[in-house]
Amino acid sequence: MEKQENTSKDYYTIDIMHILKSLWHRAWIIVLSGLLAAVVGFSVASFAIAPTYSSHIKLYVNNTSFSLGSTSFSISASELSAAQSLVRTYGEILNSRSTLERIINKAGVDYTWKDISGMISYAPSNQTEIMLVTVTAHDPYEASKIANTIAEVLPTRISEIVDGASMEVVDSAIPEMTKVAPSITRYTAIGLVLGIVISVAALTVIALMDDTIHDEDYVLKTYNYPILGKVPNLLNTGNKAYGYYSRKQSNSAGSGRKDG
Repeated sequence: MEKQENTSKDYYTIDIMHILKSLWHRAWIIVLSGLLAAVVGFSVASFAIAPTYSSHIKLYVNNTSFSLGSTSFSISASELSAAQSLVRTYGEILNSRSTLERIINKAGVDYTWKDISGMISYAPSNQTEIMLVTVTAHDPYEASKIANTIAEVLPTRISEIVDGASMEVVDSAIPEMTKVAPSITRYTAIGLVLGIVISVAALTVIALMDDTIHDEDYVLKTYNYPILGKVPNLLNTGNKAYGYYSRKQSNSAGSGRKDG
C-alpha cells in the first residue's frame, strides 16, 4: 500500500504488484489452508452428517376419464399435459394427512405425517403416464419399506377418491445401498475453495496494512525522495567484511590457528 503526501491531505493507493508478490511469497500458506479446509469438508461429509438413501416405485396411471367430485375429466393418453395433471392430482392425494397416516400405520414406522411428507417426492417419469415416487431416508431398508407401502396404499386411496381411476404398480422398491447425500466430493471441493479464498483474503488484508519499506523502489515510488545511502547485508557479502563483523571473523580465524 502506497502512501502519497499532499498539501491538504494524505491518501492511499493500492500497489497491486506488492500484493501479488506478497501472495506469491506466502503461496505455501494458501496451499496448506486449502488442503486443511478440504480435509475438514471431507471429514464433515464422511462422519458428521448422517447419510441418506432413496428408493423408488413406478406407478401406471390407467384411466382415460374420471370424475373428481362434481367435475368430470376426459383425458387422452397421448397428451403429455394430461399425464402431468394426473401426477399433480394424485401427488396431492398422496401428500394428504389421511393418506400419509395410513402409510405410517401400515409400514409401522415412527414418523409423523409431516415427517413422511418431507421424505416423499413425485414426478411424471419422462413425461409419460408413469408416476415416479421417491422416498428418502437415513436407512435404505426403511426407505424401500415406506415406498412399497405407498405402492399398496395409494392405489386404494385413488380409487376411493377419484371415480373411474385406477393405478398399477410397474416397479416395486428395493433397498439402494448407494447414498444420495451428502456428497463427499462436493463437500471436499467446497472446503478446498473456501480455504483458498479465505487465506487469499486474509493475506491480501495483511499486505494492504503492511507499510514496511521493502526496497529502494518502494521509497522512490511512494515518497519520491532520493536515495542517500543504504545499509549493506553484512552477513551475506561474500569475501568482504565490514567493521565489527571483520574483527569477529579475524578473531575466529586466529583462535582456529592457535588451537591447531
